[in-house]
Amino acid sequence: MSPSFLLLLLFLLGFTTIPATSRCTTATFIKTYQKCVTLPTQGASLAWTYHPFNATLDLAFSGTFISPSGWVAWGLNPDSPAMTGAHALVAFPDPSSGSLLLLPFVLDPSVRIQNAPLVSRPLGLRLLSSSAVLRGSRSPSDGSAVLIFATLRVSPNRTRLHHVWNRGLYVQGRSPTIHPTAPSDLASRATIDAASTATETAPQAPDALRSAHAALNAASWGLLLPAGVAVARYLRHRASRGPSWFYAHAATQIAGLLLGTAGFAIGIVMGNRSRGVEHRLHRGLGVAAFVTAALQSAALLFQPKATNRFRKYWKSYHHLVGYGYAEEEETTTTTTRAGDSMEGGRASSSQKQGLSF
Repeated sequence: MSPSFLLLLLFLLGFTTIPATSRCTTATFIKTYQKCVTLPTQGASLAWTYHPFNATLDLAFSGTFISPSGWVAWGLNPDSPAMTGAHALVAFPDPSSGSLLLLPFVLDPSVRIQNAPLVSRPLGLRLLSSSAVLRGSRSPSDGSAVLIFATLRVSPNRTRLHHVWNRGLYVQGRSPTIHPTAPSDLASRATIDAASTATETAPQAPDALRSAHAALNAASWGLLLPAGVAVARYLRHRASRGPSWFYAHAATQIAGLLLGTAGFAIGIVMGNRSRGVEHRLHRGLGVAAFVTAALQSAALLFQPKATNRFRKYWKSYHHLVGYGYAEEEETTTTTTRAGDSMEGGRASSSQKQGLSF
């Protein structure tokens, strides 16, 4: 993978979208519920009535489609506020007739990689009834609202329930495919006490932190560090410019590294505040970029002189880490141009490779 592609990918991953939200309502066209709550992501909401005399819960989940051939799901996880282990009801258009279907799925650990299509199977919950209807349209489209109704029996002493919900772009046959992995999609879960309405949502980083993280990393990995690489790559062989290329290269790279370090630190803080939410690709790319920049910084501490026999190995290391490939090295390092020697306090263009990423 070339560095330019990696930096562009990091730049794009740095930006996040903030989902729209809607206020909850206890009234639906079928029945009116006692309580409701606006869920923290995807503009979803939940209304319910809890009957303590027989420990029965009537509820209506409201969500929206993001594709005419997509799916919307709501479910409960008996053990933890997580997707894995959840028992879900998934609404989607029937591929053959176009009518709305509602099928049950149990999300075991294999759902993370989806090596095989998901197969509908009965829920482990004590589900008494369930149905799904579209609001304001006959067939799903982008932005269509859907209501998923369910009635289930819960344990009298366990009214604190882990709700999960999500939506996807399309269905293969009658198997929902993996959903998008934006922060709002990965944080779509909440723990709600049906009896008291107390709600515990998945923690998310403040908007200011997300914006600062995106801006710092975009300026660092997406602008300054690539610019520093371009300076070293295209200007260092122009003798008429003297050592000026190096000062521009070093200053740009150091500024980019400082901004990238700040952005990386903010990312760690956001990760610690969002326990249970995993951004594996984003985190892996960020760690790889930061470690690579740190290696380039460490290269300055071990930079040998131009006449040292280990100089060519240092250059190979510096180029390999900085550019993503090893450039062809010069066969001799003993011949230097005027102004290229460090002796006498003069700067060397062959020695002063500086930070390069």
